[in-house]
Amino acid sequence: MKAVVFHNVGDIRLDEVKDPKIKQDNDAIVRLTASAICGTDLHMVRGTLPGMVPGTILGHEGVGIVEEVGKNVRNFSPGDRVVVGSTIACGYCSYCRAGFYAQCDEANPNGRAAGTCFFGGPKDSGPIHGMQAEYARVPFANIGMVRVPEEVSDDEAILCSDIFPTGFFAADMARIKHGDTVAVFGCGPVGQFAIASAYYLGAARVIAVDRIASRLDLARKLGAEVINFEKDCPVMTIQELTGKIGVDCAIDAVGVDAEPSHSGPAAKASKKHAAEFKEEVETVAPRRDKDWAPGQAPSQALRWAVEALAKAGTLSVVGVYPSNFEGIPFGKLMNKNIRVYTGNCHHRRYIPKLLSLIESRAVNIDLILSHVEPLKDALEAYRLFNDRQPGWIKVELRPAA
Repeated sequence: MKAVVFHNVGDIRLDEVKDPKIKQDNDAIVRLTASAICGTDLHMVRGTLPGMVPGTILGHEGVGIVEEVGKNVRNFSPGDRVVVGSTIACGYCSYCRAGFYAQCDEANPNGRAAGTCFFGGPKDSGPIHGMQAEYARVPFANIGMVRVPEEVSDDEAILCSDIFPTGFFAADMARIKHGDTVAVFGCGPVGQFAIASAYYLGAARVIAVDRIASRLDLARKLGAEVINFEKDCPVMTIQELTGKIGVDCAIDAVGVDAEPSHSGPAAKASKKHAAEFKEEVETVAPRRDKDWAPGQAPSQALRWAVEALAKAGTLSVVGVYPSNFEGIPFGKLMNKNIRVYTGNCHHRRYIPKLLSLIESRAVNIDLILSHVEPLKDALEAYRLFNDRQPGWIKVELRPAA
């Protein structure tokens, strides 16, 4: 079968690989009809999320038709149409039973302390072959697969594999109440779903921060007030828009690959914030600029989120950071009594609800899927998505001809 395979940082290829086989009694084989490219995939291709094993099939989003099931998969049959949750969970450990599927004790072959197990990820996550392919093996398929209603298309269902649950998870963690003002930093697909979810949960206002015009245009169509950080300093503008109070909740939906501003008012603020961060660190242990290791440099989006929050506000972080990341403005968090929630999304917890919302047309997600490309064109789609080309919000890959 054809699959997108990781070979090295900056080197992915569309290879011919062996078809997957049933390995465990709770496995299923799914013939994929839709996959997708995610910002997390870019972290791995760029090397900002290290530890990828050469030969790993990429992709953690999938919709398809069940082809075969192991003997312990008793709730699905060949021919069923399913969406596969990005994170893998057993369904019976204490964490799964409490709804913390991303912290499953049993799914990760590296052991209970290894962390979240997900498709197409680095060594610490399994590794489990991903779903940018024609077929995929789904471990713990009885819990990881969710049947797709007939009224929900593949184009809609693929958004429920990862980015809609993650955006909803971000808004849920932010503890949004009716009347709240919410700031979302990063208007990629997860940020767009965080905006939509914030309004669904009762937010009165959502302020969206990015620099790419097409992403800001989409955020505005979803109802957000937008800030282009190349033109306006986000913190100063949010203070102005909120009567100098700040926002009740802030969501970091971009993570370690946040791009700093290079010009305009925000650029000056960025340099000032970076200098302040360096001073804070050097009061404890002096460090030179060249001493920053990958993943340890200050995160501009995270700093803006903290500074934009009102006192006693809530910070929700779903943007991906590697385990060695140290750029957290803890002093400001403490002095403002900020509550912080973060982690990998518990996809299986949210997918059934979100499918129901789509089926009932309670939410409008039609604008967020921007491109549908055949699997054979995946490498070019990666390039354009990585370059943040205008209009490239979310990319679906179709393995079938």
